[in-house]
Amino acid sequence: MTRQAPLAMDAATFRALGHRLVDQVAEFLDALPRGPVTHDESPSAVRHALDLDGPLPEAGAEPGPLLERTARLLFEHSLFNGHPRFFGYITAPPAPIGILGDFLASAVNPNVGAWTLAPAATEIEAQTVRWIAELIGYSPECGGLLVSGGNMANIVGFLAARAARAGWNVRERGASGDSGQRLRVYASAETHTWIQKAADIAGLGTTSVRWIPTDARLRMDVAVLRRHIEADAAAGDVPCLVVGTAGSVSTGAVDPLPEIAATCREHGVWFHVDGAYGGFAACVPEAPDDVRGLSLADSVAIDPHKWLYAPLEAGCALVRDPEMLRAAFSYHPPYYHFEERATNYVDYGPQNSRGFRALKVWLALPRRRGGLPPHDLGGHPPVARACRSRASHAGPGVRHPGSEHRDLPLCASRFAGPGGRKGGRRASRRAQP
Repeated sequence: MTRQAPLAMDAATFRALGHRLVDQVAEFLDALPRGPVTHDESPSAVRHALDLDGPLPEAGAEPGPLLERTARLLFEHSLFNGHPRFFGYITAPPAPIGILGDFLASAVNPNVGAWTLAPAATEIEAQTVRWIAELIGYSPECGGLLVSGGNMANIVGFLAARAARAGWNVRERGASGDSGQRLRVYASAETHTWIQKAADIAGLGTTSVRWIPTDARLRMDVAVLRRHIEADAAAGDVPCLVVGTAGSVSTGAVDPLPEIAATCREHGVWFHVDGAYGGFAACVPEAPDDVRGLSLADSVAIDPHKWLYAPLEAGCALVRDPEMLRAAFSYHPPYYHFEERATNYVDYGPQNSRGFRALKVWLALPRRRGGLPPHDLGGHPPVARACRSRASHAGPGVRHPGSEHRDLPLCASRFAGPGGRKGGRRASRRAQP
């Protein structure tokens, strides 16, 4: 007697439903530029449209109508970051090959926590990490792994620094050890809020963060950084980690990374670069030396789901010495007997069960390098050139504040109409479609 599981599906049904869904997705992507970016609905309106207020259904639903309805509702009630008029933040539209890569990864469904559970997927992730490092000028001998995004990539680097620079077994004895010394972290006032989350999660507390002021270009003041490090060391605290930013969220500012790296080497402090916003700019020949300075870091956080157009989620943490990741995350309970000579990502980060995030990035990288000149990654330099050209040819009523000190391709314009700043704001609101 054969038992048919409710979620099971024979090959013919799967093929028919899959073909139909691919057709729907292709039609959606083709029509996307002609529709609205979002319908701007209230939360209650979205819940009502999707019929999400009811209890768990008692009876099952046929997969065909369920998929058809769900696809239609998602297309009608979502905000589309792949829309050509979406300028809300830097998350990129998904590359079609990445969409297909996620589909393939879900079908194989490897657990990329251990090599023996995911041999092909593990090796593909390892090559993806090497390729990303090579692309931005970082050491291809580094360790690293794919994570959910910039927050988690930065937290991985933070925890690696904590284990490496504490001076005691911080994983056993905690963040203050037996002596009561405090680990100190240094970041500019422009650093993304992941730093507070990391200090909290790591047990240091947010008061462990020394907020370093910035210069007129909103870059870290390295002279003040040096004074704080020396004062904390003299007071008996442990200068643990300095965070440099390769592209701040607010303005695209890049800290003076080579100068920060030299200060960290001088004082034996771990140097981490948050490159989630702009780290991939390091592969562009026109990139400033400050951006290229991320190659000097002990760890780097970077986001393929931004400049590489990978579908969410796809962040990447890189650490110069792979053993520092194992020192921060590896445990070997009796129920894990994984081959030590192979890469087991359970030893490299906080997750045991890990999806195959790397595939969508790995599939896109050869197409990108083969189909575009290296200086044209993601189209951002042409955008920057267009912004500069627009600024130089703009009429007298259009101002581009701060364009003379733009570190990364961030273009902002403001209409300065009669009546000064306040009048300009009113005019800008009137000009909106």
